[in-house]
Amino acid sequence: MSFPFHYDHGAPLVFGGAVPEPRSFDDSRVVILPVPVDRTTSYVPGTRNGPREILQASSHMELWDEELGVDVHSVGIFTLPEMELPFGELEPLMNEIERVASEVFSRDKFLVTLGGEHSITPPLLAAAAAKYRGVHVLQIDAHADLRDSYMGTRHNHACAMRRSLEHASITQVGIRSMSTEEAAVVRQLRTTVFYDSSIRADPAWIDRVVESLGDPVYITIDVDGMDPAIMPATGTPEPGGLSWYEMLALLRATIERRDVIGCDVVELSPLPGLMAPNFLCAKLIYKILTYRFARELP
Repeated sequence: MSFPFHYDHGAPLVFGGAVPEPRSFDDSRVVILPVPVDRTTSYVPGTRNGPREILQASSHMELWDEELGVDVHSVGIFTLPEMELPFGELEPLMNEIERVASEVFSRDKFLVTLGGEHSITPPLLAAAAAKYRGVHVLQIDAHADLRDSYMGTRHNHACAMRRSLEHASITQVGIRSMSTEEAAVVRQLRTTVFYDSSIRADPAWIDRVVESLGDPVYITIDVDGMDPAIMPATGTPEPGGLSWYEMLALLRATIERRDVIGCDVVELSPLPGLMAPNFLCAKLIYKILTYRFARELP
């Protein structure tokens, strides 16, 4: 097995489990990249275990989608081994994530990155922006993540969207936690915020979210953007948030009306003995792939 970069842990877990016709990197439209980063989480650590648990849960999914009536695994879904991450300073870590993502994007793959904490998104977005000019970001999250620095570093997960603004404009959905520092600057930044407390007052809120986005679009989903009743396995859960079907409706509308070129799902912190959040993440990723690739099936 060969990869477009040099690291190997042996045979990786495979997203979706064993399928009748395993695909190679070259003939797959989708590449899954596990990035088990857990360096700056400050409340409940454990996101380094997220990628592995998502992959394990995905092996128990059925691949037929009842909503669209398709099975998209035939477009080819290739899972890379977990990234080997440098120790020490965060800057080399960010550089390595960007380098690997750039290699994948340069081969015209749809990159799905499994986190890990939200600090991985800016280097992923930097790689996407280098390949796709004028990229926009749809962020689904409880937290604004717009601090310029936090706990002594500009690469903290609480700064993820502030760093991402260096590469793209952002639409933020589900926000219900923001510091005083962030509130003071948010109107000056290239971001459009849809606060969780008010979005449902407008029956057309999903249309407004999609209209705020240009093309192409990169999607970043912090799992705490969802209601903790269905997603308790995250380091900083907040009351409120999107339901499962609100999440799917937003993703489907975005993917059908915009050119989505990649995504990440971050901040799953698995809870021992509770499998439902892990499975939710696996299913969510497969729904994204279904919405994105159903139109390409014969």
